[in-house]
Amino acid sequence: MPNVLEAAIHCERYGAQGITVHPRPDERHITYQDVRDLKPLLTTEFNIEGNPQYPSFIDLVLEVQPHQVTLVPDADGALTSNAGWDCKTHADYLKDIVRTFKQANIRTSIFLDAVPSMVEYAAQTGADRIELYTEHYAHYHALHQKEQAISDYISTAQLAQSMGLGINAGHDLDTHNLGDLIAAIPFIDEVSIGHALISDALYDGLETTIQKYLKIIDNAHARIV
Repeated sequence: MPNVLEAAIHCERYGAQGITVHPRPDERHITYQDVRDLKPLLTTEFNIEGNPQYPSFIDLVLEVQPHQVTLVPDADGALTSNAGWDCKTHADYLKDIVRTFKQANIRTSIFLDAVPSMVEYAAQTGADRIELYTEHYAHYHALHQKEQAISDYISTAQLAQSMGLGINAGHDLDTHNLGDLIAAIPFIDEVSIGHALISDALYDGLETTIQKYLKIIDNAHARIV
């Protein structure tokens, strides 16, 4: 059986600059105990993402004390994250949750669709960052509709930056679309890549795959200069 602790240690050794986990109540992707066991082993940033509407998630994050928590509005039974927060509708709730984590000195990020009008409400929660949900970007990029793919993401990210928010991104990013995203939004602080990276690693190995992604990011920044 694959060992998640050993895999995370190797990812760091091969150049990964952080580890992201997404524990769910049914523990189908990673167990709560895995999350606890990872914390003392990691030497890079540790990001725990999940739905704070489950009290067990809040308790876990406060216990483990990661560098960052990413708040994701997962629906019950969803196979994977498929939408960002409506920060206007859930403003009061998010303010309370963000305050809880910030009082524990945990950087807080809110999972957000590329909708510029939602950025102001995200900023009002007191969050430190947003994470752009990039499924739509990946979809249109695969159809070679790059302008349609990226335009809303650029405007959302620029507005968020102007309001003092850091920018993360994640979902369906891979070797084909990552470079164009970074070149268009060079001030992105971090990207989370899971499924595509592990899929590539089945053929190329973890070390080669991680180095490939790091090179894509470096090359994208070089395109800007």
